Amino acid sequence: MSTTKPRIGITLGDCAGIGPEIVDLALKSGRVPDSAEYVVIGRQPNCHPGEPTIETARAAAAALEEAVTLARRGKLDAIVTGPVHKARMYDIGFKFPGQTEFFAQRCGIKNFAMCLTAEKITVALVTTHIPLRKVPDALKQSEIVRVGLLLTDFLRSRSKSAARIAVAGLNPHAGESGRLGREEIDIIAPAISELSAIRSRADGIGKTEGKAAMGSGERVGQRASFNPQSKIFTGPHSPDTVFHRTIEGEFDAVLCMYHDQGLIPLKLYAFHSGVNVTLGLPFPRTSPDHGTAFEIAGKGIARPDSMIAAINLAVELAEKRRERRVRGGVRLSRKRDFRCLCFLLFSVSCFPDFLIKFSVA
Repeated sequence: MSTTKPRIGITLGDCAGIGPEIVDLALKSGRVPDSAEYVVIGRQPNCHPGEPTIETARAAAAALEEAVTLARRGKLDAIVTGPVHKARMYDIGFKFPGQTEFFAQRCGIKNFAMCLTAEKITVALVTTHIPLRKVPDALKQSEIVRVGLLLTDFLRSRSKSAARIAVAGLNPHAGESGRLGREEIDIIAPAISELSAIRSRADGIGKTEGKAAMGSGERVGQRASFNPQSKIFTGPHSPDTVFHRTIEGEFDAVLCMYHDQGLIPLKLYAFHSGVNVTLGLPFPRTSPDHGTAFEIAGKGIARPDSMIAAINLAVELAEKRRERRVRGGVRLSRKRDFRCLCFLLFSVSCFPDFLIKFSVA
């Protein structure tokens, strides 16, 4: 990149909502880092606050396409997305349940997850945008393990090397030993055992499972091994208490079985400071944890706090990603230098024998 500052792309979202307003307020707030360059992406075609149209949806979709193209070409270090109106997006042929799935598809990533984070609580979702009645059938041991590893890598990328992840149950009281459902016994508990076994391997998840967890994205799991004796994953925990326990400091994150199980407590606790982050992408992507809020658009009362938090997290992740690349480059350079030195020493040691053989001949 031509600049030493990380470049953060910010899409406006649906311009009939509060997206343009909160982006403007955030960038003028003095609460976002000066260490980054911000690129606002999106247009506002005959936009009237509170009145979403096909045109505003098309503009929002075009901004997403532009942002992901720039990021894939290395011209952006991270993306922050403004809120879009899904119903209008579907009307224009947007075929994705949400922006999370859009970015994963455009980046060719199948191993991704939806995560929301705030100061005292982080949640990751095993299932996302599906009807509630389909959740039990969609719940698989392999999916819990996959998302659990992605969540571990995310916490590691934020320097939580001794992460404590609580795995929530699906049923009331985590199934009451099978009396209220067997998902905890048949699916969730075996997944926790598998995750714990992975964590206990000699070199942690870094060299083997971390690669699988991150897919084609940033392989955070390759760095800094955990203490294999530490208990990273516990559960299944009763969903009615695990979030309170997390906010009180007992856990760093909760691995949730479905969308509203994680988002309701997080938004209740941190509606104005929560951030949505997509795990597994080759670049950081964040967004505020709220929607378009058409009902207050243009009234001057929208709060930019969640957008500010999303920008700050994007900058943090982009800077740490750059630091890892620099460290990786230094290690690679040292390895090359060491190999060259070994080759030189080997050549020097063999040279006298060569001279003797040559003179005899």
